[in-house]
Amino acid sequence: MDRWQGKVAVVTGASSGIGAVTATKLLENGLSVVALARREERLLENQKTLPENLRARYHPKKCDVTDEEAVKSTFAWIEERFGGADILVNNAGVLTHGVNLSAPDNTEVVRKTVETNIMSVVYCVREAFNSMKKRNVDGHIVIINSVLGHKIPMMPNGSINMYAPSKFAVTAMVETYRQEFANAGTKVKVTSISPGAVETEIVPNMAAYRKAGMSLLYPEDVSNAILYALGTPPHVQVHELIIKPVGEKN
Repeated sequence: MDRWQGKVAVVTGASSGIGAVTATKLLENGLSVVALARREERLLENQKTLPENLRARYHPKKCDVTDEEAVKSTFAWIEERFGGADILVNNAGVLTHGVNLSAPDNTEVVRKTVETNIMSVVYCVREAFNSMKKRNVDGHIVIINSVLGHKIPMMPNGSINMYAPSKFAVTAMVETYRQEFANAGTKVKVTSISPGAVETEIVPNMAAYRKAGMSLLYPEDVSNAILYALGTPPHVQVHELIIKPVGEKN
């Protein structure tokens, strides 16, 4: 992680779970962090819980990443204030459980999932990459994917609607980005990290999963995977990293 000392990382969905833990880990490794989320009050609370020596490098910023204009203005602000992003961690995501993809009147659920899990990635990666390219920065873009972006098991407890299809799209997008970044003559890396079940707020009724003895990862496990990918030498690109808890059934 030495080459990232003093650099700027942008983390989306940073108010809780994987995003919040990742923001802290990056600060501990010498980076400055722009933490993006809709819940600004949670970001400010997170800042207060940091050790005093880290707080000045934590920059909370309210941003709805499904809003293209908000993303554009946020990245323009990042470039104006900090010179631009060197790392982007696309973590924001939503999951709706129990509403069938074939159910009537499910348009709102489908749209919200597509806008958050696909379109926000399009917006954020576009702004981050073009800033890196313009500044000739060999940056790194990490996208939090899912094991459900590679294989969809039978779901005994009901549908998860557009979540798995949206993550399949992310899997294809990461390969597309890898090719585009190389064809553009840059050395910007892109990494997809696909965890199994993680104990986060995104999963509804997590208490029931724990009670049933389901194998789970924790946000720290995913953030450690992010640090591993970021810590590889400049010539090494971790393209896809799948991590599962021991004992996961799927």
